[in-house]
Amino acid sequence: MTSDITEKGLENIIYQSLIHDSQYSPGNSTDYHRTYCLDTAKLSQFLHNTQPEKLAEISNYHGARKKKLYERFHRQIEEKSIVNILRQGIKTGETHLELYYQLPNSQLNRDTIQNYQRNIFSVTRQLRYKENHNLALDLVIFINGLPVITFELKNQLTGQNFRDAINQYKNDRHPRELLFQFKRCLVHFALDDNEVWMTTKLDRENTKFLPFNKGKKSNSALPFPDTAGNPPNPNGIKTDYLWKEILAKKSLSNIIENYAQLTEEENKDKDKKSAKKQKLIFPRYHQLDLVRQLLIDTKNPGIGNRYLIQHSAGSGKSNSITWLSHQLVELKNITETEKFFDSVLVVTDRKILDKQIRENIKQFAQVAGVVEAITEGSKQLRSALEKGSKIIITTVQKFPYIVEEIKSLAEKKFAIIIDEAHSSQTGKSAAKMTESLSKEDSETEETTEDKIIRIIESQKPCPNANYYAFTATPKNKTLELFGVKNPADGKFYPFHSYSMKQAIAEGFILDVLQNYTTYKTYCRLEKKIIEDPEFDNKQAKKKLKRYVEEHPESIAKKAEVMVEHFLSKVIGQGKINGKAKAMVVSSSIKSAIRYKFAFDEYLRKINSEYQTIVAFSGSKEIDGKKEDEYSLNGFSGSKITDFFREDKYRFLIVANKYQTGFDEPLLHTMYVDKVLSEVKAVQTLSRLNRSCEGKYDTFVLDFVNSADEIQRAFEPYYKTTILSEETDSDRLHDLEESLASFQIYSPEDVREFMRIFVSSESRENWESILDNYVENYQNYLQEEEK
Repeated sequence: MTSDITEKGLENIIYQSLIHDSQYSPGNSTDYHRTYCLDTAKLSQFLHNTQPEKLAEISNYHGARKKKLYERFHRQIEEKSIVNILRQGIKTGETHLELYYQLPNSQLNRDTIQNYQRNIFSVTRQLRYKENHNLALDLVIFINGLPVITFELKNQLTGQNFRDAINQYKNDRHPRELLFQFKRCLVHFALDDNEVWMTTKLDRENTKFLPFNKGKKSNSALPFPDTAGNPPNPNGIKTDYLWKEILAKKSLSNIIENYAQLTEEENKDKDKKSAKKQKLIFPRYHQLDLVRQLLIDTKNPGIGNRYLIQHSAGSGKSNSITWLSHQLVELKNITETEKFFDSVLVVTDRKILDKQIRENIKQFAQVAGVVEAITEGSKQLRSALEKGSKIIITTVQKFPYIVEEIKSLAEKKFAIIIDEAHSSQTGKSAAKMTESLSKEDSETEETTEDKIIRIIESQKPCPNANYYAFTATPKNKTLELFGVKNPADGKFYPFHSYSMKQAIAEGFILDVLQNYTTYKTYCRLEKKIIEDPEFDNKQAKKKLKRYVEEHPESIAKKAEVMVEHFLSKVIGQGKINGKAKAMVVSSSIKSAIRYKFAFDEYLRKINSEYQTIVAFSGSKEIDGKKEDEYSLNGFSGSKITDFFREDKYRFLIVANKYQTGFDEPLLHTMYVDKVLSEVKAVQTLSRLNRSCEGKYDTFVLDFVNSADEIQRAFEPYYKTTILSEETDSDRLHDLEESLASFQIYSPEDVREFMRIFVSSESRENWESILDNYVENYQNYLQEEEK
């Protein structure tokens, strides 16, 4: 009897693992009540086992009264979400019923341990969810009779993969069905033996699935995964971490209690009318892995440590910080007798981010009064630290006070989370901080990262505080200060990484180097178009020829090139559905102001509807007149981001401002007229990488830097390569000899694989062999061999 390589075979592996390894109870499709979307047998069993006295309070818990109670459960889940019902239970009449018992927060409390053990985790195969239909889900996980997770499985070995599972959810699983309604389940998984994808909201063709993969190394020597997918599993199927680790009882309980969350977001329509939109959050794999690793490591070495988290844009950093802050403040020492920290401080880089992270952390708080935002200065900060406020949110301008106050409170212990450790500062408070820390040229953008490093280096280490610094592109000094030294190579590495390459591969951000072009290359390409005999528009040809032949030394000429390129190649080609915007990166404030004048003059000359905004700090005298943001734009600098969202403003001209920490998804094109190197080049060009609907690419036109210089700047974060392969499919034996010549596998490997494959051994035994061949191909062959 051969191994079962079908979809049903994978389903059986997952089912048996949950039953035998994780001690789930087997469920039965006939116990599922389609009207109430409940496994009524498991629900009744849980209630009778845990709260018989409460059931007695509900008179006549049989017949009509029982149906009424089920109807109450059904409506409350529909209204409040499965997350909140599991956490809070349900009140019916004067009786409050618990529908789930949380993990014990201490092994010293026997009652909480016994209550948790009474929870019924169950898994049902081929759940028939619709009356008078044969439609069935591959697997559904229930907790105490309440559905929490659904699965659609596919199998690569029989010609289908996770994409087919995603399409099945989109096309065959209608959100009008009770089980698939928003908030009814925690998450829906689409997976095969290679990848796992998830969604928390089914919405037909508009459903958005996110990867729930570990990530893998493109080079085995790397300390962290750096691209999409999953690594080979020496013990079986690549995706078995889902059912063996993530869905183990304690792990799933931890997610329900500390990560899953129903949030509200305020969206504004084109008329600026606000509307609240609910969103169900389920952590991505790297977020879960990060927080869990930090909690474990924090508990072991004790206080006085520093952690660097290098998570790219697109990593969901705000949620990671929120989960970390809430769990650090509840973390107990090894003996479980006292809290590890008295307070957790979240230091953000700007007031607008302070507000965003504050609202995020407040929404995730399960009890009131946990979060205190510092809005009234250092006195309020000192008071919050002294009284032991649990989570304190403040801006980086108060960081010097934080360091001093923490030192003076030596008997207390603190966790300091630094959010986005490279974003630039603006405004008066930033100017004051810069003045106190540095005597550098005011036109040099000093980042939050620089400032925090200087403060920490100028002070003795705080023995009663841990630092957790989040940044996408750490400088060498940041790595040395917060990173971990590898004894093998002497280099410093972050504690945890979610790379730019992985974020691009998973589709969360765009690759800004895909269409990076120097002006010299752009001219060469445009000349080819001009010389094409099919290009016969004489007027367009004349205009284009002038731009590519006259290298624009003056700002006025460069401005014309930029505007014409934007109108013809960006707007003319309907980028981002015609909503695309551009950033002009200038070398100085004086240059930025002159660009503003040149752009405005040329846009008026061609009767364009589009307008510009210029951004820089302070003021500058130009031609005998002092200019600042207000005088040039007609509004204050604090309103630039709001005005730039308006459709008519398409060009943002910057001088040492908005080159870091500025996220505008409609930014598609960048014109660079400034020398950029190393981290600064990466941070600046990365302003374009945010994704949004209709955004499929970006464009950079660089007048100053070379492609090699920019490529080198990006290499520490990701490398891009073009893959090609050729195969001769005409003759099987030729193909066999060609493949064997690469020595990815040996004849003995083939014989061992076939021995396992044709035997009755488990599929898991040969999955790892195949995965190793794939890994050898990806890691050990040269690109030209592939």
